[in-house]
Amino acid sequence: MTKKCLSKWTLILLCLCFFSPLFLHAADKKNGLSKGQLVYVPAYSHIYIGNREKPFLLTVTLSIRNIDPNHPIRLTLIDYYETQGALLKKHIDKPVTLKPLESLRYVIPEKDKTGGSGANFMIKWQSDEFVNAPVIESIMIGTQSQQGISFTSRGQEVLPSEK
Repeated sequence: MTKKCLSKWTLILLCLCFFSPLFLHAADKKNGLSKGQLVYVPAYSHIYIGNREKPFLLTVTLSIRNIDPNHPIRLTLIDYYETQGALLKKHIDKPVTLKPLESLRYVIPEKDKTGGSGANFMIKWQSDEFVNAPVIESIMIGTQSQQGISFTSRGQEVLPSEK
């Protein structure tokens, strides 16, 4: 083989290696729509304040909103984990269907500090049709004395690892 032909094949191989994972992932989507996802949602049962890192306890609300106006989605996993990654609670034992534009919420009370500052939820949802991905977020709120804190964390899709 000539040097020119070899570099041509090298370039083709590099392009295939670089772009093929993108093509494989893109096949799962249709114009930004999806048939399902695994979603990681940060949650904080407390945060730290002051120089002595005093815990500030928070109520956590997990909100799952089916924003597709035409199709239901099925929730197959809603698990709550603590800071070190240990499972604290499975919120569902069987799939739950959310109708179009329906919402669902789960509350972790302020007094429940088992999740810690690195708590999180893992949510898995599916649909038979390509749909708008649901809005999944956690809302944290707490008050102590005259101090009030509230903030949200948006869920992030977890892509399958390639092994």
